[in-house]
Amino acid sequence: MQLARHLGIEQFAAVVGGSLGGMQAIQWTLDYPEKVRHALVIAAAAKLTAQNIAFNDVARQAIMTDQEFYGGNYYAYDTLPRRGLRLARMLGHITYLSDDSMAAKFGRSLRNGELSFGFDVEFEIESYLRYQGDKFADLFDANSYLLMTKALDYFDPANTYGGDLSAAFRVAKADYLILSFTSDWRFSPERSREIVKALLDNKINVSYAEITSSHGHDSFLMETQYYHQLVRAYMDNVST
Repeated sequence: MQLARHLGIEQFAAVVGGSLGGMQAIQWTLDYPEKVRHALVIAAAAKLTAQNIAFNDVARQAIMTDQEFYGGNYYAYDTLPRRGLRLARMLGHITYLSDDSMAAKFGRSLRNGELSFGFDVEFEIESYLRYQGDKFADLFDANSYLLMTKALDYFDPANTYGGDLSAAFRVAKADYLILSFTSDWRFSPERSREIVKALLDNKINVSYAEITSSHGHDSFLMETQYYHQLVRAYMDNVST
């Protein structure tokens, strides 16, 4: 908001976010209710499940136990915890996909057409995950990854209201579009419906759609026609 004040922006027509970005959009409507007119919350949740927190902790442990982590001071040693980042990304990527999407894209296809009965890459899915891990390890900062997963773990606007999410949304004044995806098991439609209920309890304008998709949590990043049509239609009315 400091940047917004510097730029002379008094109110945002809409804030839009998916996953962690959706949580940020929610928080803006609660922290600055007079400054946000619309919030588009996509594939998000009002808090992480215990399973999600567990996945995040395994990813952090992969990074923090890397010999090249050096307690987070790896730049001082002119190195990076690439192995840990690689494993964290591989784990995360599995949770972003659905079983159906992985089966459709890879199935049990073998990289070289036959089993080698060893521990090197044999299946195409193994090759894909290792590629994603290697690419991520060279692009993303390990400490940033740790902080982002902790931000996800800690997000819980209802916490200061004794777990009452409806009470947390009493200050909100924005209109909301909440979108979820059928195959997203990490941020399931049930989590989005909890947000919708809390908004309706406060008689806040909210539109909700549960979009059929086989891409898991990654669905919000895909160019799905119906999904994009919904967002476009909502945004077309934001100025009215």
